[in-house]
Amino acid sequence: MKYMLLINAGAVDGNGAAAECSFEDWVSYDKELKDAGIFVSGESLADLVTATTVRVGPDGRRTVTDGPFAETREVLGGFYVIDVPDLDVALDWAARNPGARGSGSVVVRPIADFGA
Repeated sequence: MKYMLLINAGAVDGNGAAAECSFEDWVSYDKELKDAGIFVSGESLADLVTATTVRVGPDGRRTVTDGPFAETREVLGGFYVIDVPDLDVALDWAARNPGARGSGSVVVRPIADFGA
């Protein structure tokens, strides 16, 4: 079953990277996922200041604003999609993710299978 790991950074450094783990931590985690044969895809998102939000009102008109204007201090920094047997295994891999350390968190969500 495929799961998406949504990586939320609680604190970011001056470059917009997760403050509580290093680049090498991410390289190591990527390698572990690939070596285990469960890596499907993954990307790091560009700096938060590059975000654009689109909302469509009841009248069908859209409003476009700069930034996500989130009501939280956490910042979605990237994601992985992994293919593992079940939720327990996905949770184990989420706990190994460098983004889960300190003030960060990793949200685990199953990928919907509409063909099933």
